[in-house]
Amino acid sequence: MPTMKTVRTLLLAASALLAAGMASAAAPERPTIEQLAAYPQYSSFSLSPDGKHLAALRGTGEERVIAVWETDALDKAPTLIGSNRMKIASVSFVKNDRLAVSFWQTYDLRADRLYKTFLNKLMITDLQGKTWKEPLTHPRATSRAQQLAQARSNPTVLDPLPNDPDHILVINNVGNDAGDVYRVDLRNFSAERIQMSENSVAGYVTDLEGNLRARLKQDLDGKGAYVSADFRNLETGKWEEHFRSYVKDRDQTSIIGFGRDPNIAFVASNVGQDKSAIYEYDITKRERKEILFQHKFFNANRVLINPYRSAGDGFGEILGVGYQGPRGNDVDWTLPAMRALDAGLSKALGITSENLSLTDPASGQTATIEYPSRKNYSIIDYSPDLSTVLLEVEGSATPPEYYLFRNGELTLLAKSYPDIDPRALGDTQLVYYKARDGLDIPAFLTRPNAELCGPGPWKAVVHPHGGPWSRDTMEFDWSMWVPMMASRCMAVLRPQFRGSEGWGRKLWMAGDAEWGQKMQDDKDDGAKWMIDQGIAQPGHIAIFGFSYGGYAAFAAATRPNGPFKCAIAGAGVSDIKRIWARFYTNPFFRQAQAPTVKGLSPLDKAGEITIPMMVYHGERDQTVPIEQSQWFVSAAKKSGQEVVYHELADYAHGPAWTRKIMAEQLGYIDDYLADGCGGGGL
Repeated sequence: MPTMKTVRTLLLAASALLAAGMASAAAPERPTIEQLAAYPQYSSFSLSPDGKHLAALRGTGEERVIAVWETDALDKAPTLIGSNRMKIASVSFVKNDRLAVSFWQTYDLRADRLYKTFLNKLMITDLQGKTWKEPLTHPRATSRAQQLAQARSNPTVLDPLPNDPDHILVINNVGNDAGDVYRVDLRNFSAERIQMSENSVAGYVTDLEGNLRARLKQDLDGKGAYVSADFRNLETGKWEEHFRSYVKDRDQTSIIGFGRDPNIAFVASNVGQDKSAIYEYDITKRERKEILFQHKFFNANRVLINPYRSAGDGFGEILGVGYQGPRGNDVDWTLPAMRALDAGLSKALGITSENLSLTDPASGQTATIEYPSRKNYSIIDYSPDLSTVLLEVEGSATPPEYYLFRNGELTLLAKSYPDIDPRALGDTQLVYYKARDGLDIPAFLTRPNAELCGPGPWKAVVHPHGGPWSRDTMEFDWSMWVPMMASRCMAVLRPQFRGSEGWGRKLWMAGDAEWGQKMQDDKDDGAKWMIDQGIAQPGHIAIFGFSYGGYAAFAAATRPNGPFKCAIAGAGVSDIKRIWARFYTNPFFRQAQAPTVKGLSPLDKAGEITIPMMVYHGERDQTVPIEQSQWFVSAAKKSGQEVVYHELADYAHGPAWTRKIMAEQLGYIDDYLADGCGGGGL
C-alpha cells in the first residue's frame, strides 16, 4: 500500500515534472489539420497485473503497432508487434503474459443489397506477438445475413479473472448462442460454456471469485418495458429476481459489484430520487443496507475494489467510489492510503483545483466546490500492492499524457500529441444557463485563448452531442472537433440539453417527445446566453453536430428567425419515423424508447430551410444510413439556400479508417466555417 514516504517522494519529484511540462514563452501555435488528424503517438496503455510489463499502441503515419516494455527497463527499446492484414484498434493485458487485441478492416458484403461496413476481430497473443488465437471461433456462416452479423460482432471479455492465471470469461455476441458465457483457457484455447443465456438477458456481473452472480434482464409485462436485476442463489444455483425497474419512469437499478462477502452486492439506484446512489445489499436477506455513497449533483455509478487475492488483507478492499461528475469518471478516494497517494500524485503532476459552481437541474439547488477543472489524472491499471500504478493525465486542453508510478518514482511515459500546443486549445468550464421555460441547462463552454484570439466576444459554435441519451464531459475531445474550433478562435458551447443522460432523471425525461421542439429551444437559448454574456458575436454563431447532433443541425436550419448563421450536420437523422422503425424492431426497445422519439422530422421542412448549411455522411455508416442525409439534401436544395454536401468514402459512424479520411472530415468543417457559411465564413 502507498505510504507517507511514497507521498514525500512524489512531492520531491513535483518540481522536476512541472519544470519539464512548462509551456514555452512563445505565442500559442494553432495546430494544423494534419496534426489534429494524426494518430496519437501513444495510446491504449495497459499494465500487466503483476506490474512487470507495459503495453501501448504506437502511431506513426497510417500505421499502429503494439509496443511492450519491461517496467524495470523503460530505457530499453520496446518489443514491437505489428499486423499486415488488419488495423489494430486497441490493446490490453488480460494476463501477465497475454494481450487482448482488437482489430478492424473494411468489409463489403452483397446480400439483398451491398453492405459497406467494417470487420471487427478480437484476438489473444503473447508478449512477442508470436501466436494469435481467437477466444471463441464462429461456426461457418450458412447465409449472407450470418456473414454480416459475424463480421460486425465480436466476443467480449466479461471478466479477465485476475486470480486465475489461465482463464478468462467471454460472452459470445452472435449466432444461436449469443449471450452465452464461456470460460476460455488461454493456454490451449479450449472453451467451456458455463451459462446458456436467454433472449431477454442484457448482461452479467461476476463476484470477486469470478462466479456469475447477477444479471440484468429486459422484458415486458402488463405495466410496460422493465429491467430486472436477478441474483444467482448460491445454494440452489437458480436465478432469482430481486428488483424490477420500469423504463417509462426512468428508474434505474443495477448491480455494480460485490464485496469480500459474496452475499453482499453493491447496487446503484435512482428509485425514489433524481440521481443514483450506491448502497450495500444483503442478497440472502433481500435487505437494503446503508448508503455507501451519494452525490447531490451527480449520479453515483461505481465502486473501485482491489480484486487481487495476492493483495492479502487488501483483497476486496474498497479504494474509492465513482460518480458522473464534470469529467464523467470522477472518483472520491475513500481508503486513507489512496487519499494520501492522491494528494502526492496531484502535487507532482501540477494538478490544481479552482472554484466550480454547480446547479442541480432537478431542484435548482446551487453549491460551490473545489474541482480540478483544467486537468486531472485517472488510474488506468495497478499492481495488487499498488506499488506500480499506470496513470493518464487529461483535460479538455490537455491531450492525454501517460505516467508510471513505480516503487515511489513517477515517470512520464509519453504524450499522445506532443506536437500540439495545448495553449491553443482554449479553456473549458462547466456552466449553466436558463432555458426559456426556466429549466437549468448544464453546458461545457470552451473559450479561445485570448493571447491567440483576442479578448472576445468571438465567433461561436453551438455543438450538441449525439445520442441524445448521452452526455459530454470535460475530458479531451478525441474527435478533435472542439480543439479544432477553439484553436480557430471560436467559442464552443456544448449544451447538455433536455434528453441528455447522466445529469439526473428530470433533465433526462424532459426531452421525451420534444425532438425539434423544447430540445431544440435549449440549443437556441444557449446561443442567446452566449450573446448576453459577451462571449459570442451576434450574427456569427453556427450550429454543428454529429448523429443526433446532426439531427439538431437539420432542425435548426428549418427554424425561422433562429440565432444561427449556418449549420453543419454530420451523419444526421432527417426522418425520425423511418430511422426508429428501423431500430425498434425489438418489442422492449419499442416500448422503452420509441415513444420518447416524437416531434419534428426535419425532412418534412427541408425545402424551407432558412440558413445555408453543410452536410456530410460516411458511405459505410450502418448506424444512421446515408440516405437520411441524401433525402434532406435533395429537398433542401429546393429552398434557395446554399447546401454543400460531402460523402466520405470508407467512413462509418466514426472513427475514421485512415488519417487521410480524418483530415478530409476536419478539413470540410474547418473550410466551411472559415470561408463558407453562406459566404465569407462564420
